[in-house]
Amino acid sequence: MRRREFIVLLCGASFFRSKTASAEPSQKVRRVSMLLGLAEGPEAASRVRAFRLGLQDLGWSEGRNITIDYRYGASDLGLINQYASGLVGLAPDVIVAHSTPVLAALRKATSSIPIVFAAVNDPVGQGFIPSLAHPGSNITGFTFIDFEIIGKWVSLLNDVVPNLRRVALMFDPDTSPFFESYLRSFKATKHPFLGEVEAAPVRNVAEIDLTVAKLGRETGSGFIAPADVFINDQRDTIIKSALKYGVPMISVYRTFVVGGGLISYGPDISDVFRRASSYVDRILNGDPPANLPVQSPVVYELVINLNTAKVLGLTIPQQVMQLADEVIE
Repeated sequence: MRRREFIVLLCGASFFRSKTASAEPSQKVRRVSMLLGLAEGPEAASRVRAFRLGLQDLGWSEGRNITIDYRYGASDLGLINQYASGLVGLAPDVIVAHSTPVLAALRKATSSIPIVFAAVNDPVGQGFIPSLAHPGSNITGFTFIDFEIIGKWVSLLNDVVPNLRRVALMFDPDTSPFFESYLRSFKATKHPFLGEVEAAPVRNVAEIDLTVAKLGRETGSGFIAPADVFINDQRDTIIKSALKYGVPMISVYRTFVVGGGLISYGPDISDVFRRASSYVDRILNGDPPANLPVQSPVVYELVINLNTAKVLGLTIPQQVMQLADEVIE
């Protein structure tokens, strides 16, 4: 009886190993490449860390059954295109693409290597895929925001800024061209906010400072720092300008509030990258990307910096405080 049980256990163990990514010591080491639109630093590192943890949970271990090449585009279109070509030349099994300019560069560089994007907005509208439900090509992945979030940002600013009359949406049109269409879609819908919401395109530090300074001269102004690799890389500059000119700001990124911004509301970016690892795993195990539907964020967070509110002379309403996932004091 014991001998029979032992045989069953051995068979069960063999079956279990065959279902895991690290099945046998002789298993082929798979290659994954990741190209981020951000500069190398803490922001990019947090995304990489979440992705790696997701892979580890699925049985992948760097140096044992998978190798990963990391590149950082620093919101530089020339550098991003250079890295995209270089990574395609390595012939990886899957490429992870972060941001619109990165996905655009990789799409030009290959039509055969599977690409999993993370935090790319409006992939259908930008022409990357024909359908969210049926990507139908070598590209699939995880989106970050849609135009409807603009209404939430404006609403939150309206709740905390008395007599808010004007809101600027700051973005780099070269790295995030979709915001023009997002803003048009937002304006075409009905919202309780009766003030003006306008595009504020910026391409360098000087333009950021000029934009915020202009807002600071007009009472009842605020601005949005949305999902954009250039905006993210210029976080410190944007926060400094907002405090210098006394302009309330809401961002999609929690790190803006940790660094001294007023409010942030948006998806948990680490969760997006962790979930992206699941599609990499599925593709490495044989699922074609064309059959994997594009997914949206599931975890959102509202963060408030009370110190910054005091500096700006603002009082955060209790109803907004009650909605916050994190309050920095």
